[in-house]
Amino acid sequence: MTRLVNFSFIAVLVTGFIISCGSDFLAPDPLSDYTPQNVYIDEEGFETILVRLRQELQRENTGNRHYLSTEYVASDLAVAVFQADFTRNTPSNSQFFPFLDMFEEVYELIKDANVLISRIDNIDMAGEVRDRMVAEALWHRSYWYYRLVHSYGDVPWVGKEIEGAKFDFKTHSRWAILDKIQRDLEWAESRLPVEPERLGDVTKGATRHLLAKVYLANMEYEKAVAAATKLIEGPYALMTERFGIDEEDPKRNVQWDLHRWQNRNIPANTETIYTTVDRPDAPSDAWSIGVYMSRLFSPAWWKILDSEGTRGCNWDTATGDTLGQGNSDVRTNDFWHYKIWEDEEHTWQETPDIRRADINWIEMGDQTAEITVCREDSPEYGEQFNLSLYGSLHDTTDTWYSFPHYKTFVPTPNSSSPRGGQADWYIFRLAETYLIRAEANLWLGKSGAAADDINKVRDRSNAPLITAADVTIDYIFDERARELYMEVPRHSEMVRTSYIMAAENIDGYDLDTFSEDNWFYDRVMAVNHHYHEPKLQWYGNTANIEPHNVLWPIPQNVITANTLGRVNQNIGYDGAENNEPPIQTIDEQNY
Repeated sequence: MTRLVNFSFIAVLVTGFIISCGSDFLAPDPLSDYTPQNVYIDEEGFETILVRLRQELQRENTGNRHYLSTEYVASDLAVAVFQADFTRNTPSNSQFFPFLDMFEEVYELIKDANVLISRIDNIDMAGEVRDRMVAEALWHRSYWYYRLVHSYGDVPWVGKEIEGAKFDFKTHSRWAILDKIQRDLEWAESRLPVEPERLGDVTKGATRHLLAKVYLANMEYEKAVAAATKLIEGPYALMTERFGIDEEDPKRNVQWDLHRWQNRNIPANTETIYTTVDRPDAPSDAWSIGVYMSRLFSPAWWKILDSEGTRGCNWDTATGDTLGQGNSDVRTNDFWHYKIWEDEEHTWQETPDIRRADINWIEMGDQTAEITVCREDSPEYGEQFNLSLYGSLHDTTDTWYSFPHYKTFVPTPNSSSPRGGQADWYIFRLAETYLIRAEANLWLGKSGAAADDINKVRDRSNAPLITAADVTIDYIFDERARELYMEVPRHSEMVRTSYIMAAENIDGYDLDTFSEDNWFYDRVMAVNHHYHEPKLQWYGNTANIEPHNVLWPIPQNVITANTLGRVNQNIGYDGAENNEPPIQTIDEQNY
């Protein structure tokens, strides 16, 4: 997917056009005859905005080091081998992952939604059509604001199209933004269809799922349960039987079926609530660059050496077509590989949970790997890779660890590099709805109901069932990892829960000291061995993380450009000493 040149947050907002680099950067310089004045004049013109918003959801899961991969390196399950030291992530520097860029890019998407919301009443349009379009624009805007406040905390609210220069933005509290998007989604829910007219249209189900998340973030637990229950009662249902493209392959299982891109949007899959739409068999101008899942989430297995000190295989082989050109950008940990699959009766090798079944994973053992040497002139041709043959390559950090092939395997028919091609990708799936309801019930003190929901997810994968006594917030996030890895933004959901625990003073957490003491940091330090001695070291980076890294820094250029107002910096980063109290309310007149 082609990305626009990245301008500052302020420059993005001063106009609905792409700004040229001329002497007057505020003057619109249209690159074609298609301008707001001659495009947004009828239903078809406004539909183009919705099409763009649907396509731009692919920013979550397409391209190199996309948002979704960023969510996992900033979590309890992994580190970024190229950027493992979070203390070097500053308001002015984010070398590899888009910790800074995401802030500005998301406001660009919010701007597109605001154009529709602000302009649609300038034309005559049937009421139902108008309301459906506004409802979908509100959904997209709400989706991205939910991501912003769980990546950056308090941020500016922009609720309408900005048509001139504006340099007086102010920071709004996360709570005010959550209240606003909750009201927006409540309005949108009744105005969106149960079934999409076209694949990619936002539906009532997608709205209820997002609304359940927002209710949970707002600590309105009963409402979260009610919204999730509406989804669970239909027309959606967990997939418990084999289906789809590989249904007749007896070696596979229903988890394999769930994660084939060809199966995500077929009628047989009743678990899909909403996905991006990205098809390798679509016209070439509709392709994204690819989901890059095997590139980002798999080790660089193709660099493993044989006894001659030469690569025993490579990515440009039949093996590479299957395993992908891994790069270890998301370097997972032993908690994810092994510990999370153990219980009182089973080791990770013995678990009946099909999500950790041998057929679904590529195992890189203590000494040998399931991958075999494929270079025909190698002395070990046809044998399993063996660590004893590594020769002079001593550091196996990026090349040797187990990975869930059933999720990373995405064919690349339109590329010579098997990094993960075009593929529909889950945004919302019913398994998460059950886990949202489980968490809401936990906070309500209904551990039995929470266990029932968790067991619905576990039973489908033949995992041992749990009791009410087993349910803790950590257990729910363990289950989220087992079920939703590479699907749901992990960091965002951990931040959401950290705010809940601080606001409710659970386990001693408090909002006043959120950046010094929070559940996110404690969870990461408890389970992510990369931050323990001996810490992971790679390319001059030593893995480090501090409590204030729960939130990412606001880009310095955003703060500097806003000369007539104050955009706050998150505590723990340079510039936070200049913060002003955030605005606590958003009125309905501000869209």
